[in-house]
Amino acid sequence: MKKQKVCGLKLYLHYLSIICRSAMQYKASFLLMAIGQFLVSFSVFLGVYFMFQRFSNVKGFTYSEVLLCFSVMLMEFSLAEIWARGFDTFPSMIRQGTFDRVLLRPRSEVLQVLGSKFELVRIGKVLQAVVMFVYGMIHVDVQWTAAKALTVVFMLIGGTGLFTGLFMIYAALSFFTLDGLEFMNLFTDGAREYGKYPFGVYGKRMLQLTTFVIPYALVQHYPLLYILDRRDNPVYIFVPLMALWFLIPSYALWRYGVRKYKSSGS
Repeated sequence: MKKQKVCGLKLYLHYLSIICRSAMQYKASFLLMAIGQFLVSFSVFLGVYFMFQRFSNVKGFTYSEVLLCFSVMLMEFSLAEIWARGFDTFPSMIRQGTFDRVLLRPRSEVLQVLGSKFELVRIGKVLQAVVMFVYGMIHVDVQWTAAKALTVVFMLIGGTGLFTGLFMIYAALSFFTLDGLEFMNLFTDGAREYGKYPFGVYGKRMLQLTTFVIPYALVQHYPLLYILDRRDNPVYIFVPLMALWFLIPSYALWRYGVRKYKSSGS
C-alpha cells in the first residue's frame, strides 16, 4: 500500500512536470494570461473599496479586516482552481469518452483526473490575493503571533480542501447529466464573491448553513475572529481543518458516480 502511494505521488508529480513544461513553451502567453488572472478579480475588490468609501464598517468589521477576510478566501479558491481544475473540466471527459481510458489504467481515477488539468496561470489570482492579504495584515489593528500565522495556514489547507470537494461534486454530477450543472457555480465562484465579507454579517441562518452544511465559515468566519482577537480560545486555530470532513461525502458521491458510469461508446 505504501509503495502504491509513493508511485501515485511520483505519477502526479510527473503529470505536473509535463503540464508546467508545456506551459513554459509559450512564456509570453503564460505571462499575459497570469497577468489577466491577476487583474480579473479587482472588480470585486473595487466593490469592497467603494463600499467602505461610504461606510466605515460592515457589522463591526473595518476595511482592513474585510480585506484580510476576502484575500484568504480568494487564495483558498484560487489554490483549489490550480490543482483541482481537472474536476472542473471533467464533464468534457465524459462527453468525449476519454474517461474510459482513465478507468483502464491501473492508477486512481482521482489522481488521473487531478493530473489531467493543472491551471498554472491561476497563480495570478493567488498573487493578487497575497498583495491584498499583505496590505490588510499591515493595516489591521492586531498583534501577529505564530499561532495566528498557523491559523492562516490551516485556513488555506481547509479552504483548498473544501473547494476541491465542491469541484469533485460538480464532476460527480456529470456522470448523471453529461454536462456540469451550472447551479454548482453558486457554491464555487459564488462563494468566492459573497465570501469577501465574514459570513456572520449575513445573519444567523446563513452562518448556521455555512457551518454545518457547506462549511465555508469554518475556513473563514471563525478563524478570522481568532486572528482579530475577537475570540481567544486556541481551539479556533484548528477549526479550519474541520472543514476537511466535506471531502468524505464529496468522495462518496464521486465513487457512486464511477460505479454507475457507462461508457459513452465514442
